[in-house]
Amino acid sequence: MGIVIKQSFKNTLSTYIGFGIGAINALFLYTNFLTDDYYGLVAFVLSAANIMLPFMAFGVQNALIKFYSTFKTKNSLNSFLTLMLFLPLVFIIPTGLIGILGYDFIASLLSDKNPLVYDYLWHIYITAIAMAYFEIFFAWSKVQMKTVFGNIMREIFHRFCIMVLLCCVYMNWITVEIFIAGVVAVYVVRMLIMKIYAYVLRFPVIKFNKIENTSSVLKYSFLIIIAGSIAMVILDVDKFMIGQYLEIENVAYYSVAIFIATVISVPQRSMHQIMMPITAKFLNDDNKEELLSLYQKSSLSLLIISGLIFLLIVLNINMLYQLLPEKFTGGFFVVFIVGLAKLYDNMMGNNNAILFNSDYYRVVLFFGVLLAILAVILNMIFIPLYGINGSALATFMAIVIYNTLKLVFVKLKLNMQPFSLATFKVLLLLVILGFGFYYIEFPFHPIINITVKSILISLIYLVLVYKFNLSEDINEQLKKYLHFL
Repeated sequence: MGIVIKQSFKNTLSTYIGFGIGAINALFLYTNFLTDDYYGLVAFVLSAANIMLPFMAFGVQNALIKFYSTFKTKNSLNSFLTLMLFLPLVFIIPTGLIGILGYDFIASLLSDKNPLVYDYLWHIYITAIAMAYFEIFFAWSKVQMKTVFGNIMREIFHRFCIMVLLCCVYMNWITVEIFIAGVVAVYVVRMLIMKIYAYVLRFPVIKFNKIENTSSVLKYSFLIIIAGSIAMVILDVDKFMIGQYLEIENVAYYSVAIFIATVISVPQRSMHQIMMPITAKFLNDDNKEELLSLYQKSSLSLLIISGLIFLLIVLNINMLYQLLPEKFTGGFFVVFIVGLAKLYDNMMGNNNAILFNSDYYRVVLFFGVLLAILAVILNMIFIPLYGINGSALATFMAIVIYNTLKLVFVKLKLNMQPFSLATFKVLLLLVILGFGFYYIEFPFHPIINITVKSILISLIYLVLVYKFNLSEDINEQLKKYLHFL
């Protein structure tokens, strides 16, 4: 776990800096510098692009990691990398042609409820391509065991640039229309910078020689299109469908609540970057002992870290809402229920990495399709009944069912499960502290209240985790920082 912990810490740091900037954008700048409908439009465009991303990437970002270590000769590896660079065009080019020929029909369909969407179809398409190739070039660097720079680009770069653009809107230096075009340009520039970095690590030698397992690579890439990005897509399907059933400003209100809840997933996102190539190597080497160790340690570490974040969010949400415009403060249920789903996500450890890189990856396609269908159906049922709360409930149910299926499958096929007695001790600790601090509020300004309460909760939580030695990896890190202090 050495390289995992080391790079995960750096990735977690950069991810939280990115989320900090994103919090300023989502909770304060967007809500004050843009009208609700244009904020909703930006969220809709980015969500639609995220939904298209796995198709645009054609599963290459996962195939690159799974198969990279299996190529032992320089020529075969170069041919493989060439295939990875050009394969996404199989979907990108036809999609562009369909967009040219059927723009009016597609735009009219998407803008039926909200006409503002009509003129922004190409924004979605270009953003989706930029996002897709960014992930491919990021995977290119991951297989070189270099994840920190890519994570900075993924988490900080675009959020900082969007902050600058929002300030330009506030200063009346640019119009809202130019701002939205600028957001698209930011994603394109981010992709180009990531490309340069990836090529510095390993410059591609274009070779179109046939590789031995071409059919396996293509089959994997095709099947992983949906399955490989379900976790990312699921939190954007709801925003997309809210835009189809409710006024588009509801997407903005929902996005604020979802952003708060998604902070819980930061540790998993950070650790996932380095766990993917390491898990693939263990599987390719048939090293089951190290794989099981990584599975259980990653699950416990992620639960402890994300559990603390979940507590801090839920126990401070009322104070946080006092800092926001009133119309954005009705999302407590969304934050709580989606937060629980993300906490369960973290408890899976490197479960996704195991499935995506094992011989059982085909079943992830089945689970992924099931999740996508389930998410759409549940949103169709619950959004008209309960609005954005219904969408959050649909998301929670879909994620829990999806993760449970994957958990059971790995247990049945590989005889591995990530939980231990320490897992239940951590869960008990979270419940006790949650009930113990929920009704405690200090008579200070909301910012001071949040700060004091967060420090107190964090100290008690970390002391108990350390005292009861719930995780060797966490305790080792705490000892390092206590010694440093």
